[in-house]
Amino acid sequence: MPRWYCPEGHCTFSLLADCFAARLPGSLAELEQVVVEAEQATSLEAAANRVRTDDIALPGALRWTRRRLRQVHLILEILIALIPQFWGCQPTVGALRRWLQCDSVLPQLRELAATYLHRLPPPLGFACTWQICGAEGNPIQHDQGPDPPRSMS
Repeated sequence: MPRWYCPEGHCTFSLLADCFAARLPGSLAELEQVVVEAEQATSLEAAANRVRTDDIALPGALRWTRRRLRQVHLILEILIALIPQFWGCQPTVGALRRWLQCDSVLPQLRELAATYLHRLPPPLGFACTWQICGAEGNPIQHDQGPDPPRSMS
């Protein structure tokens, strides 16, 4: 993905194509398929085994699947609360597919929520999910912890 440097802001940025998920590898369609599998499966373990066919153990596949499911369901809850046209709809991909009468919900939601994308969390929106500055506006630094023990030599 190409990146550019902003000399005024002293930072780099990139432009994300509409089809890609923000801060996750892959497209919105691939992400949506994982969520649909998890919503329709008899168990999350079965869904994780079905969507992760590479050499990854079940605990890793479950974490991977849960992370995507949690992120998408959070965004769906936010959008259902924000956009009056969705009031009354359940916050699932399957319910929104039926509500919007479409096969691919996430790209359509990104378009419908264009004015909110700077505030929505990834993978649909572009807002940072971590705190950048402390209470005084200073960057947060990691605690350095205690000094290491001195060598006994």
